[in-house]
Amino acid sequence: MNKSNGYYQLLGAAVLSVAILGCGWILKSAALDVKNMERTVEVKGLAEREVTADTVIWPVQFSDADNNLEKLVERVEQKNAAVIAFLKLHGFDEQEISQGRQSIVDKQAREYGADNQQFRYIARANITVYSQQPDKVQNALTKVGQLAKQGIAIVQDNYETRIEYLFSGLNDIKPAMVQEATEKAREVALKFAKDSQSKLGKIRTARQGQFSIIDRDSNTPQIKKVRVVTSVEYYLSD
Repeated sequence: MNKSNGYYQLLGAAVLSVAILGCGWILKSAALDVKNMERTVEVKGLAEREVTADTVIWPVQFSDADNNLEKLVERVEQKNAAVIAFLKLHGFDEQEISQGRQSIVDKQAREYGADNQQFRYIARANITVYSQQPDKVQNALTKVGQLAKQGIAIVQDNYETRIEYLFSGLNDIKPAMVQEATEKAREVALKFAKDSQSKLGKIRTARQGQFSIIDRDSNTPQIKKVRVVTSVEYYLSD
């Protein structure tokens, strides 16, 4: 190997060493930048609204009993008509009222029926009110005693006859609630950054939780509480 070739090999090795050192410094600097960027804080923001139900489903149910099946059916039909007349009297139209199924049980036909039963046949009738005016249901509920005077006892104490109040306007309030929850999350993040002597950076990730609609309390099921939680992760810097 002549001197010229040896010189160029040494020069090439020196350049390669410098390049490796430079590349290492760049990678180290990049790693530090990535590490700094990985400093984050995750916070949650809550938004709540109280709204009034705009739809109501009211199952109206009554029962009757007799030993004469024909008389029982006739009486149930009369009571059905009386209930519908009561509902119309209190502002419900035909589109809001629907008659459900009627059932008649023959107790003597049961394999294990008791021998001392007073009535052989028991009938149950169902009428459903579906309305977008819950106030009318509230008013009618205070007057169901009028039906009792006609010998019609409306069942109100079981799961099947539970009145259901619904709120259908969620899409109208969603954007404002998400914005409110996000703003509250940012307030928390700013306070955290200030307390930790950091600066709040851009959003790294954001997740919107599920909207929930629940009764405000058991006494006023027509008043609903709408709730959403937003989770936001921010970058932090010195």
